[in-house]
Amino acid sequence: MQYLGIDWGTRRAAWCALSTGGELTEGTISADEDGLARLVARLGPDVQGCIEMMSGAVWVRDRLADCGWMIEIADARKVEAIAPLACKTDRVDARVLADLARRDLVPGVWVPPLDDRAIRERLRRRSHLVRLRTSAINRSFGVLTQWGLRRNLAALRRPGALDELAVPDVWLQSIATLLAVIDDLDRRLAPLERELRPLARSDERAKLLMTIPGVAELLGLTIASEIGDIGRFPSARKLVGYAGLAPRVKQSGESSRTGRLSKAGPDTLRWAAVEAAQQARRPTNPWHQLYTDIKRRHGKSNPAKAAVARKVLIAAWHVLSLQQPFKPSASRATEPAPASSSIRLAA
Repeated sequence: MQYLGIDWGTRRAAWCALSTGGELTEGTISADEDGLARLVARLGPDVQGCIEMMSGAVWVRDRLADCGWMIEIADARKVEAIAPLACKTDRVDARVLADLARRDLVPGVWVPPLDDRAIRERLRRRSHLVRLRTSAINRSFGVLTQWGLRRNLAALRRPGALDELAVPDVWLQSIATLLAVIDDLDRRLAPLERELRPLARSDERAKLLMTIPGVAELLGLTIASEIGDIGRFPSARKLVGYAGLAPRVKQSGESSRTGRLSKAGPDTLRWAAVEAAQQARRPTNPWHQLYTDIKRRHGKSNPAKAAVARKVLIAAWHVLSLQQPFKPSASRATEPAPASSSIRLAA
């Protein structure tokens, strides 16, 4: 048996193989299918190893698994925590991964099934297009403000609206280009949303999540696909930490200091929770009082959104774990609570 570590790059990949007795073999390959084929031909069938989680890691694992190898995907942050001084170069990284595989200490990463990954990709494509559209809209408004004008998107799209603006031609051309970009993005978003909404309505996890205030169809599907198997998280605190919405805590002796959000988990899950938290501005939202209290205390809305986003994920953990719709507790539902607290659900 050989124990393999692979540090995968965009063009080349460093690899290291250790025998049971600790004999080392290493080298580099091209970061493509031909490189993997040469590596398999060199090392033979009896290989167990790991690769750090990065873009393409799942593809590498699947291709090597097809050849009979047992390959795990390692959490890059946990690998760095295990060997913080060693992980400096690609070659040394590969050696560290091979040694972890040999010692059976690989901090594995859960990889969702292909169907869930396909849904994630659709949702991330939509999210990317929405951000591009928002950027184009904001840019068009910014161009207008240079000439003391304020117009909403509907007014700009009205036939002949650009001809009525007292703006030089160069700036009018910029606005016209931005409006064309927005129209094109709308055409690409419409069929994608028509494809995703039926998936959300047929997904049992998404339907449960849609009972949480602020979570609509596509946000529910996003949160469901990003969480995957809720059994991975033994508590709501673990889910909040996984999403990167828990603050960093630095402790030394008897002192403890809370810092910024860790932002260590999936960006899309964190974004979806914050999007749902935006609805806390409404008085009918059960976390409205929490939102207003924190906003008043800090003088800005971002800490309030983060606090409500934690509440959203806590609620998500409960509804998915108990398979029950969301229902806030009858008393003290809107009072502030720490990120680790739970939201009681009706039985």
